[in-house]
Amino acid sequence: MTTLIIGLVLFLGVHSISNVAPAWRDRCAAAIGARAWQGVYALVALVGLVLMVRGYGIARQAPIVLYTPAQWLKDLTVGLMVFAFPLLLAAYLPGKIRSAVRNNPMLVATKLWATSHLLANGMLADVVLFGSVLAWAAMTRISLKYRTPRPVSGAPPAKWNDAIAVVGGLALYVAFIAGGHVWLIGIPAYTRWP
Repeated sequence: MTTLIIGLVLFLGVHSISNVAPAWRDRCAAAIGARAWQGVYALVALVGLVLMVRGYGIARQAPIVLYTPAQWLKDLTVGLMVFAFPLLLAAYLPGKIRSAVRNNPMLVATKLWATSHLLANGMLADVVLFGSVLAWAAMTRISLKYRTPRPVSGAPPAKWNDAIAVVGGLALYVAFIAGGHVWLIGIPAYTRWP
């Protein structure tokens, strides 16, 4: 669990700098240069992500059950994740989807992902991982009410962006269900109880 927590602190910590200390972030970026800041940011986030994934895998080997989700919650999770992937792509493809979620489709996708995974998984490691990410996404959404969001680079606005986000998102969803989740996480995205 320690590795998972260290990974969460690094990954969510670096992603929280603009939420809690935007002026400090700007001073640091100006002092070392924008590219160097992005490099340090990316390196810390990558180390955090690797530790999160590794720590989650280690914690799953000695599971501590907090609750046992009903099968219908697992079914609901599979249904909710259909929306998460198109929203994730819509963050980089400006269109009506992006506008409908107040220009924060990635945060909406993250909250949907974390909430749905909390519904379907009841181990301590699950609650720590998905609960932390959900709390971070909620905090970030609230902080955006009080600060100017940084622009997200992506494709230029185009009439096909929403269609690309939906079709591409659904293709990613199918890939995850078909084996991508096993390949990345080590467990199937969906199994029916006998």
